[in-house]
Amino acid sequence: MKKTKQENIFSSKTLSYFLQLAETMNYTQAAQILGITQPALTQQIKKLEKTVGAPLFYSIGKKLKLSSAGNIMLKSTKDIYEILNQTADEIEQSNSASTGDINIGVLSSIQVKVFEKFIAELYKKNPELKINLRMLTRKEIWESLENNRIDLAIMYLPDSSIKNWKPYEAQKIMSDDLMYIHHNEKFAGKDKIKFKDTLDRPWVTYPEDYFLDSILKTEYKDQLLDSPKSGACFSTPEQILRFAVNTGLNTALPSSFMIDKDVKKLEDNNTWVARLNPNINFDLAFVYRTNKKMIPRVGSFLEEFDKFLDERDYLTRLKDNY
Repeated sequence: MKKTKQENIFSSKTLSYFLQLAETMNYTQAAQILGITQPALTQQIKKLEKTVGAPLFYSIGKKLKLSSAGNIMLKSTKDIYEILNQTADEIEQSNSASTGDINIGVLSSIQVKVFEKFIAELYKKNPELKINLRMLTRKEIWESLENNRIDLAIMYLPDSSIKNWKPYEAQKIMSDDLMYIHHNEKFAGKDKIKFKDTLDRPWVTYPEDYFLDSILKTEYKDQLLDSPKSGACFSTPEQILRFAVNTGLNTALPSSFMIDKDVKKLEDNNTWVARLNPNINFDLAFVYRTNKKMIPRVGSFLEEFDKFLDERDYLTRLKDNY
């Protein structure tokens, strides 16, 4: 039987192809992510444009842009995915609290040992509950939340990259701030160091667009200062601290990461720790789509984690060796 116009437009494959191209605005990159050839993707988009009767993309030089019809299609596609996600969540709400999968995305710059300990204890109580934990970049976390690939995100807030909070909720885990790690003997023993005094040498930093990199750059801009020159970038605090100690570069890392570090040992290596002035504060939190908490196993996971921290708080658990 011949497909209707609606079936041609709204097939799952057609929508996924269009959405991926709209997200990347690059045929080559979108085709690689989708696992198809660029000509195949181009053909599918042309078929879709023929069906709707209007171009969805246009080019300015080498840059791809959405046409007015493309913007309408993008909104409709996101609306359809939202309905599908809500439907999936409603079906999941009838399931058990102690069976099934929970998919969790963790910002790759966050320590996970407290979460690993909690997940291990939860598994002992509920062996039929499978926790899938993945380390993701900031961009990957939001794409995964929007596309319903993860149930929970563990990330830092506030995040300026979030433009629409309406579909999401957050559950705070703890408050955190940044510690400045430096090698300037002149400031050894100082509790607070001004931003203008942190530019004496290059830094080892998080990659560009990582949360902590972004808030640091914003603060330097607010202080009417240039950001420190970056001599190297790493995605985890362990890598950054090792590199800073071994090379004499400065850096800034979360207090929660530095809490169990041997300060005396660092000082023996001409490395000192202080707070920045003004201080940079942020929260560690669970972020999830509003309906997710209604799924029994997800709601139970969040409740059990609260009980876990009631027994011993997050910062105390970070000091444990396990």
